[in-house]
Amino acid sequence: MATMADVARRAGVSVATVSHVLNETRPVRPDTRKAVLDAIDDLGYTPNTLARSLVTARTRSIGLAVSAISNPYVTEILQGVESSALERGYGLLIADPHDDPVHERKAVQLLHERRVDGVIVAPSAEPAGLMDYLTRHEVPAVLLDRLVGDAHDQVCAENAPPVEQLVLHLADLGHTRVGLVAGLPGLSTTTERIAGYRAGLERRGLPFRPALLADGHSEAGGAEDAVHRLLASPEPPTAIITANNAMTIGALRALRRAGLSVPGDLALVCFDDFSWADVFSPGLTAISQPSREIGATAVRLLLDRLENPGRPPRTVRLPCTFVHRTSCGCVAEDPDRPLPGTPGPPGKDPVS
Repeated sequence: MATMADVARRAGVSVATVSHVLNETRPVRPDTRKAVLDAIDDLGYTPNTLARSLVTARTRSIGLAVSAISNPYVTEILQGVESSALERGYGLLIADPHDDPVHERKAVQLLHERRVDGVIVAPSAEPAGLMDYLTRHEVPAVLLDRLVGDAHDQVCAENAPPVEQLVLHLADLGHTRVGLVAGLPGLSTTTERIAGYRAGLERRGLPFRPALLADGHSEAGGAEDAVHRLLASPEPPTAIITANNAMTIGALRALRRAGLSVPGDLALVCFDDFSWADVFSPGLTAISQPSREIGATAVRLLLDRLENPGRPPRTVRLPCTFVHRTSCGCVAEDPDRPLPGTPGPPGKDPVS
């Protein structure tokens, strides 16, 4: 197995110079750097990351703590994090906190104890323990998807405006009783999407009816129960918005068991697009989040924080895309009818 000394001999430089190239601890002339990298490639040398961490006080690793990793939205975020980290020479350690506050804090603590350079976390609905740990131990961190205060860097998709636009779209199709199956209480995504729902109703002069707002707990089973409750109300909705893709599956199950067709008996639109949404009949009208870009942005924010620890925290919100299909009730011959008030070409229109 080749050693650093072998690389130095092949490149005609000192071992210290090879170390500076590998660890980026001192500027090295471009031609010397190339000679070292060529020698590394020729010899098949693999750096000792543990030894490197002793020199740089960094492990070039990132901890990622996100729940529901099997969810397509989360999977795409993970892909964005991983590809962006690898491009910059960072490895990834992953933990699933299961949206449990105690498990969440423990997961982040374990990642921190493994000396990751920083963590990217999607907080639970009760993040006090997590935030306390990050603050007390001064862990470089980026909050992902769900916002908590303004003490840390954060990145998420826009939540309120896209849901507002869905309400406007359904109202313009003639619906006056629009229901919302909302997510887990306590999450910023839930609060903001409910705010967008209420804003859309207000813009179209429709009353807010508490009976048409149901907690789906951000999961398929919870959404199935929520839809049954909505359908049992004295004035049930004629259209339903689901606030994430898992709840869309639960809503579809509930409607099927109730013997209702979409959009014939009831229109259904969803926040979160997923790869098979156009396979359903009818195709699901949806808000698509820039999930991979969310993940990549989280990595950029974290690495910038490592280089500039004193800069003020930043919150980045990324725009979503309206994917127009036919579950909203638009006829198949005109599936590209744009959202009301949304500029741009038909089909996939940017939501501001």
